[in-house]
Amino acid sequence: MEQSNNRIAIAISKGRITKAAQPLLEFAGIDPLENLQNSRNLVLDTRTPNVQLIVVRSEDVPTYVRLGGADLGIVGKDILMEDKSISVYELVDLGISRCQLVLAGVKQPSESLFHNRRKHLVATKYVNTARSYFSSIGVYVDVMKLTGSVELAPLRGIADQIVDLSQTGETLRSNGLEIIDTIAEVSARLIANRASMRLKDKAMKNIVRRFEEAAKAFADEA
Repeated sequence: MEQSNNRIAIAISKGRITKAAQPLLEFAGIDPLENLQNSRNLVLDTRTPNVQLIVVRSEDVPTYVRLGGADLGIVGKDILMEDKSISVYELVDLGISRCQLVLAGVKQPSESLFHNRRKHLVATKYVNTARSYFSSIGVYVDVMKLTGSVELAPLRGIADQIVDLSQTGETLRSNGLEIIDTIAEVSARLIANRASMRLKDKAMKNIVRRFEEAAKAFADEA
């Protein structure tokens, strides 16, 4: 029973964040015993006894953590911004997978971007964040949800601008788009289930401390 109470599951997704998190995981001694990128297993043991990684979609990480399917999760700040109703603890800015959430559009003259047509259309997967941003600057737009290849929307005439993640801006520039405004700085965060922080206090604090030390060590090297 004690062992079960101390078992920690960490939700993480394959892809950009996992690749960036690998050095942190290794530093913290909780890297998986098999290759996370190539394994078909969805639950992987790590070098730390009673600590497992579970592989889920990035958008689902906060849900697994909130519902107790995982005790901790590694997820981009963009995901947390998009659904502020998810009740989890945001514990550590891991300082990895840094990028910006930006407003971008086709290059055009410097006159007002929002008066070329009566109704402005913005395409994005971050619908709630985009609406909040435009509301904060007092601009009315219609927001359309797209989940992939968002850069195509202005090029094919179905939207005026997009809201999307950008690391260097190169993908935008190569598609004839330019950054109009930076909405938020984004990085990966360590989040926690609220009940787990109480019921697995000692084990959770130990893992969180490892992540804090790893994040600080890599920040000092940068």
